[in-house]
Amino acid sequence: MSFSAPPHATIPLLPENAPFSPEQRAWLNGFLAGLFAPSAMPIAADAATAFVNPGNAPQADADDGAPWHDPALSFEERMQLAEGRPLRRKLMAAMAQQDCGQCGYMCETYADAIANGAEQRLNLCVPGEKTTLRALKTLVEEHPAATTPAVLAAKSAVAARPAPAKVLGYSREAPAEARFLSRRKLTKEGSEKAAYHIEFDLSTSGLEYTVGDSFGIYPQNDPALVDAVLAAIHAPPDFPIMDRTLREMLLSDVSLGAAPDALFELLSYITGGERRQKAKQLAKGEDPDGDAATLDVLGAFEKFSGVHPDPEALVECLDPLQPRLYSISSSPKAVPGLLSLTVDHVRYFVGGRLRQGVASSYLAERIAEGAKLKAYVQRAHEFALPARGDTPIIMIGPGTGIAPFRAFLQERQAQGATGGAWLFFGHQRQATDFFYEEEIAEFQKQGALTNLSLAWSRDADKKVYVQDRLREAGWTIWEWIARGAHLYVCGDASRMAGDVERTIIDIVAEHSRRDADSARQFVQEMKKGGSYQTDVY
Repeated sequence: MSFSAPPHATIPLLPENAPFSPEQRAWLNGFLAGLFAPSAMPIAADAATAFVNPGNAPQADADDGAPWHDPALSFEERMQLAEGRPLRRKLMAAMAQQDCGQCGYMCETYADAIANGAEQRLNLCVPGEKTTLRALKTLVEEHPAATTPAVLAAKSAVAARPAPAKVLGYSREAPAEARFLSRRKLTKEGSEKAAYHIEFDLSTSGLEYTVGDSFGIYPQNDPALVDAVLAAIHAPPDFPIMDRTLREMLLSDVSLGAAPDALFELLSYITGGERRQKAKQLAKGEDPDGDAATLDVLGAFEKFSGVHPDPEALVECLDPLQPRLYSISSSPKAVPGLLSLTVDHVRYFVGGRLRQGVASSYLAERIAEGAKLKAYVQRAHEFALPARGDTPIIMIGPGTGIAPFRAFLQERQAQGATGGAWLFFGHQRQATDFFYEEEIAEFQKQGALTNLSLAWSRDADKKVYVQDRLREAGWTIWEWIARGAHLYVCGDASRMAGDVERTIIDIVAEHSRRDADSARQFVQEMKKGGSYQTDVY
């Protein structure tokens, strides 16, 4: 398997005869590496360490293994594991640990970039939400940037250099244009969910991808929600802000999701009495009325009704509208020039008002067929098919977690791969929630899919999940692993991925006659060797 990756920028390094000590030169080279290295390339441990500690102090994190790098751990557990570590490791622990790439980095490289001053934006961790943002702000405030001569010299040198060019269509900073083709509902009548198969035309975009990659799209906010916010603050939609109108800014530039702390701070300046105190408490992350978790931007203005902020001040205190990443569910070998996604339409009610996912509702309901939108390909980070087609693969993807595995099966079928392929898929009900049922049957008929295990959580009195099916097939799972199978997990990070990993550890312990610690170490070695890969969100 191969693909043409976009070219990377050259990393400038100081010559050996530069007028700096060895420690200063190492520090400066680390700074330049962090600034000019491609966002998906990890900074070398020695360079990053030298960068955040330009002196000779010993580093406790030279080989700490980042034990907090587990999306199943709670925020509090992660921060506890990072206690006593250098700033860059505490920053990493505050991230969501999903390595989703939405920030343009991995969790570790985003933390390094903040720690070394190369990245000033603290709000890029989409899955971490407010919890991560508050922690990053606190950590940065507690550890002000160094101002040694070496630091100042490095920043001055970097400021004088032009920024490295971004390859169009392969980073969030330089999106290309793709054309929306179609949407097709995957869930059937009677389902409690709504999921869609979404297709895009890439033929004129210049974009290429490989299976395992993700697709980033720039959505727009729901126009009805924008109009409701405008009505709540009694602001004219055509109020000019730079070269845009207020409505255009609210539609495409800023997030109307969870109300940011800065909005409550603004509200505290323009309201009085008890409401001012509540706004101040909310700005500090407190929850005076027990409703903080449900307050989006419109909810904040409904709570503080009658407050009419200056439109420019409002836009300045709102978070930027971030792109959303989705696992690609197609193979370019099977459908050249076309890319597909598998998207759950997020919908729920809060206080009688319907809330919807920004990107999922944009794709499921609003964008018109044939319309163009900004998008980019996020290259896979250690989530790819084995190089040899005779290597067995085990794919575990309930719900929309099936997306990359549909792509894997298309790819393996096109390649004529001979290794076995085992899919574990689950959802609520077989009759209404069996995504791609006909295609999966065809994969089985053609031999691309050799084993299929299904788990339905609402079809019987006892709920059955994919980890239950894994346990039932424990001996065979171990046989596959023992002969070199690659195991893949895609889906919910907070529960499913952790449950699956614990199940695999139990299977290894039981069927290989290892104790629990040895089995856990075995699975960790699988991860390090690339035979246990995850794509979680």
